[in-house]
Order: sequence, then C-alpha cells, then structure tokens
Amino acid sequence: MELKNSQQAVDEWIKEHGVRYFNELTNMAQLTEEVGEVARIIARRYGEQSEKESDKGKDLGEELADVVFVVLCLANQTGVDLEAAFYKKLNKKTARDHDRHHGNKKLN
Repeated sequence: MELKNSQQAVDEWIKEHGVRYFNELTNMAQLTEEVGEVARIIARRYGEQSEKESDKGKDLGEELADVVFVVLCLANQTGVDLEAAFYKKLNKKTARDHDRHHGNKKLN
C-alpha cells in the first residue's frame, strides 16, 4: 500500500487547487460530515432503512474516497506518516488478534 504517494498527491492538489489546507478543526468537521454520508448510504442500502429516491444515485465508493481524502489532509497537516502508522497498527492488531476471532462462535 502506498499511502505516502496518496498523501503527496493530496498535498500537491491542495497547493495547486485548494490554496491551503482548512484548519484541523474544520477538517475534523468535514471528516465527520463525510462519514455521515457513508453511514447514510450503508444504513439505507444495506440496513433496514428504506432508501430515498434522492439517495439511490449516490456512489458509495465516491463517498468513501471523500473520507480517505480528508483523512489524508489531516495526516499531512499534523505531520503523520500514515503509511508507517498503518503498518504499525496492522502489526499490533496481528499480534493481538491472530487467534482472537477464530473461536468466536458468532462468526461461524
């Protein structure tokens, strides 16, 4: 996974098209809004709520990409190497959870 390249692409886009990053609090609000849009699609398309006609054309992939974009913005502006952080977390979860779910009868 090449998150470094994605972070760089977002940074270049911001500099070329976005003037500057929104501040961290604004981006956190943006992230919350984007996650809400994903939740709305999931709840209506895959959950028990009925899907409104106006929501049927919404693209889940596009909304998920909006979430990723804002996360990359937040990583850039706070100095987080998201690729390194991701692999550190994956290794931690692997060590902690390798056998954890295999015995879970709820998952069988």
